[in-house]
Amino acid sequence: MGKSSESLQQLFQQEFSKMVAVISKTFGLQHIEIAEDVVSETFLQATEAWKVKGIPPNPTAWLYVVAKQKLLHHFRRKKIYDEKVLPEIISGNVMEETGEVNFSVQNIKDSQLQMLFAICTPVIASEAQIGLALRILCGFGIDEIAEAFLSNKETINKRLFRAKEKLRTEKVQMELPSEKEITKRLDTVLHIIYLLFSEGYYSQTQNQILQKDLCLEALRLGLMLTEYDKTNLPKTNALIALMCFHASRFSARQPNAIVLYEQQDQELWDATLISQGIYFLNLSAQGEELSSYHLEARIAYWHCRKEGTREKWEEILQLYNRLLQINYSPAVALNRTYALYKVKGREAALVEAEKLKLENNHFYFMLLAELYTGLNQQKARLYLERAYDLAKTKTEKQGIQEKIDLINPLNA
Repeated sequence: MGKSSESLQQLFQQEFSKMVAVISKTFGLQHIEIAEDVVSETFLQATEAWKVKGIPPNPTAWLYVVAKQKLLHHFRRKKIYDEKVLPEIISGNVMEETGEVNFSVQNIKDSQLQMLFAICTPVIASEAQIGLALRILCGFGIDEIAEAFLSNKETINKRLFRAKEKLRTEKVQMELPSEKEITKRLDTVLHIIYLLFSEGYYSQTQNQILQKDLCLEALRLGLMLTEYDKTNLPKTNALIALMCFHASRFSARQPNAIVLYEQQDQELWDATLISQGIYFLNLSAQGEELSSYHLEARIAYWHCRKEGTREKWEEILQLYNRLLQINYSPAVALNRTYALYKVKGREAALVEAEKLKLENNHFYFMLLAELYTGLNQQKARLYLERAYDLAKTKTEKQGIQEKIDLINPLNA
């Protein structure tokens, strides 16, 4: 089935989340698992039917029609729903309010945005929110989610089940928060999109297609927020700019995830994504708020410019200084130390680096090795060996081993 199988997979990725969102909005989040089951059954029927008859002229419309039929059949079949839901549907109360299951473009957009805010309710833990976003909003399968988290199907299924139970027991509604609440809730939504992007960009999985798909889905969710005035805020645009700049260098980092910035082939950078990043960075400059996304996006922008090295690293260092003030993290402190090295040299950076003591971070020991190279080869080698022991993937270990091999033990 080659080509048609590939087309169906793409269609699943595109339409699964839309259909689940619309059905959940129509019947309530307490029926989210029914929505998933109905959509999965619809795609199963499509696989079987299209294998024999070929893909229809309008496959999306075919899916929507079959999904509606299956929903009706489901509610008629189940006694529990016959007693509680079907009388409402038959009497017209539910269907009159919803105008049936409405797969219009606008309703799909509204439903997906409301689903995004529903998933990002504070009653669900952050890790489960990412899992739900991958499943419900991005259409990823359980196998893919397990691989993304370096976990197993059983663990992921349990995590998703608990999260959906929370949606039910807490009676979370699919609706946009009030104007008062939306900014506060938007921070959670942006954070989840940021984590989702990071899950792909800094992923330890060896599946490069999955890594890229995770990043592109995070970018898609961010862009979705720009279509609504209440969520199209400067910090939203800053996060999109950040993701565009990072994503533009994605190919230059592959297949070896440890290709250092200085060694990246600029020809592999995506000029279109860089331009898009600049566009959203300019939009983010409106207003008074300076979020961590603004600072990270500006840093990422400078990383997309190879010219003007001295000016670039001075600017990056200042941005990291400001970022540490509003959002301290060991990773930011480590990156700031590298910028300090580029501006003020090895000795100044070593003083700061040795204060960090990130004993379980292989990037920390790689930085120490870089700083000691040329000053003390023996120490540089020891730090690389420590980094090798801490590295989690074969790709990273291979890259570190190549660096170790370059240090001649006779000169160490």
